[in-house]
Amino acid sequence: MAASPDGRVNPNGLDWAIVLLSIVICAIPPILLAKRAGSSTAEFFTSGQSAPWWLIGVSMVATTFSTDTPNLVTNFVRTGGVASNWQWWAFLLTGMATVFFFARLWRRSGVLTDLEFYELRYSGRAATLVRGFRAVYLGLFFNCFIMASVNLAAAKIASIVLGWPMWQTLVICGVINIAFAASSGLWGVLVVDFIQFGIAMTGAFAAMYFALQQPEVGGMAGLVARLPESTLSLVPDFSNWPLTLTLFVIPLTLQWWSVWYPGAEPGGGSYIAQRMLAAKSERDALGGTLLFNIAHYALRSWPWIIVALASMLVFPTLESIQVAFPNVEPRLIGHDLAYPAMLKFLPHGFLGVMIAGMMAAYVSTLVTHLNWGSSYLVHDFYRRFVRTDATEQHYVGVGRWITAGLMIVAGFLTYALDTAAESFQLLLSIGAGTGLIYLLRWFWWRINAWCEINAMIASFVVALGFFVANKMDMAIPSHITLLLTIATTTLVWVITAIVTQPTDRAVLLAFYRKVRPAGPGWASIRAETGLPPSPDSLPQAFLAWMFGCLMVYGALFGTGSLIYGHTTTAAFWITVFVVSAGVLLRIVPRMWSGDSATE
Repeated sequence: MAASPDGRVNPNGLDWAIVLLSIVICAIPPILLAKRAGSSTAEFFTSGQSAPWWLIGVSMVATTFSTDTPNLVTNFVRTGGVASNWQWWAFLLTGMATVFFFARLWRRSGVLTDLEFYELRYSGRAATLVRGFRAVYLGLFFNCFIMASVNLAAAKIASIVLGWPMWQTLVICGVINIAFAASSGLWGVLVVDFIQFGIAMTGAFAAMYFALQQPEVGGMAGLVARLPESTLSLVPDFSNWPLTLTLFVIPLTLQWWSVWYPGAEPGGGSYIAQRMLAAKSERDALGGTLLFNIAHYALRSWPWIIVALASMLVFPTLESIQVAFPNVEPRLIGHDLAYPAMLKFLPHGFLGVMIAGMMAAYVSTLVTHLNWGSSYLVHDFYRRFVRTDATEQHYVGVGRWITAGLMIVAGFLTYALDTAAESFQLLLSIGAGTGLIYLLRWFWWRINAWCEINAMIASFVVALGFFVANKMDMAIPSHITLLLTIATTTLVWVITAIVTQPTDRAVLLAFYRKVRPAGPGWASIRAETGLPPSPDSLPQAFLAWMFGCLMVYGALFGTGSLIYGHTTTAAFWITVFVVSAGVLLRIVPRMWSGDSATE
C-alpha cells in the first residue's frame, strides 16, 4: 500500500517515472502541431473543420472527465445513494437531443464558434450585443468559474496524494495547462485528449479494483451485502417524496431541457458545439456526439460509483477522513474528498498510473476550456469589436496570451469555492431557465436576440442572489432555488419575445437558406424562400432520440444490475439495450440521405 505512516499517500520513484512518462507522451502532439495551429484562427480554434467523428467523440468524453467528476459522483453517492446520480444521468436526454436534432444543424451553419451563430440567426444591434456579451460572460466569467471548480478538485487530490498546499498545485498545474493549450490549438487538444482518456480510464479501473480489495469492503459481494439497499438502488425511494422530487423528478422533467450546463447544453453549445463545428462533415458531427453520450454515461459511471460505495465502508464519516489525513486543510474536508482518500490503497506503480490518470483528466478538461474561452474572447470579442483588420498570426498570438490570463484568473477564483457539489449546484442555477431558448431558436423564427440577453441576465441575478443568501446562512434548498430561477428566467424571455420586434426578415431568410431547419416553426419563412422542405425529419429524429436514450440507459443499468448480481433485472436492461441499438442501426442510416454538400 503506497501510504506513509501519517496516512498521506506516498508516491515513490516508480510512480513519478510513470507520471513523467505520461506528461512527455502528451507533450509530443502540441510540439508537432504548434506550427499548424499558428497558421490561422480556424486551425487554432476548430482544427480546420477536418476532425473525424471518433476523435471529436473521444475528445468530448475526455473533456467531461475531469478531476472534479469522480469527486462529484462520490459526493452524490455518499450523501444520497447511487440514485443521486440522476442529477447528471438526466442530462442524457439533452445529449441525445443534440445528437439527433442539432449536431447536423451546427455543422451546416459553418460558423467558427457557436457565438458567431448569433449574427447568423439574429439581426441588428441586439445580435451584436448578445455575441459580445456572451463572449465575455461565458468565455471569461462562466468559463473561469468552471475551471476553478476543476482546480478545487485537483487541489483536494494533490493535498491527499502529494501533501501539496493549494497554491503549489495551482502554480504547477497552471504552467502545464498553459503550455499545452497555448501551443497547439484545438488539433493538439483533440490528440492529447485521445491519449489522456486512455490513461484516465486505466487509473479509474485500477482505483475500483483496489478499493474492492479492502477488508472493510470484502469484494463486490461484500460491498453489496454490507450496504443498505436504499444506498445501492438505481432509483430513489419513492416513499421519500422530497428526496425523489429533488433527485429524480426535477432532473427528468425540468432540469434536462431548461438548464444550460457545460457539456450538456440544450441544443449543444460551448466545447460540445466547438467539437461539432470542428468535424469534417455533418455525419462526423452526429457520429462523434453519439459516441460521446454512450461513453460518458454507460462506460464511465460504474468505476466511480463503486469507489464511492467502497469509501462509505472505509471512511464512513467526514471525521474518519480527517483522522486518516490529519495534514489536509480542514476547509477541504468534504464527502467529495473520499474519492482521493481511497487512492491511499493503491500499490506503487498503480499509484503512478492513477496520478497520471487524474492529471490527464484534469489537463484534458482545462486545456479544452482554455482553448474554448480563448476562442470566444479572441474571435467573438477582440476580433469583432477591438481589432478587426489584423493578421491571422496576430489573432493566434492574442489567443495564446488570453489563454495564460484565463488560467491565472481561474486560479485565484478557486479560493472562493468549497466543494464540488456546491459548484455543480451553482452552475445549474446560473444557467437555469435559458435552456428552452437554445432548443427553440433553431425551430421557431420568433425567438430573437433580446430573449437571450434578458434570460441570461435574469438567471445570473437570481442565482447569484440565492448563492449570496446561502453564504449568509440563509439556507434555501437547491431544488427550490432551481425551480424559482427557471420560472423567473422563462417568464422574462417569453415576455421579451412578445413585446420586442422580431429578427429582420432578410436575416431569417438567409439563415433558413443556409441551415434548413425542419418543422412548422419556419413554415412562413420556408414559403418565402421557395425552397423544398428541410432534408431533416423531426419524427425520425424523435424516434432516434428515444431509442438512443433507451440504449444508453439499458447499458448503464444492465451493467449495474450485473454488478449487483441481479440477473433478472440485468437481463431486462440488456434486452432494452440490444433492441434499442438494433432500431438505431435501422434509423440512423436513413438520416444520411439528406446530408448536405458539407460531406
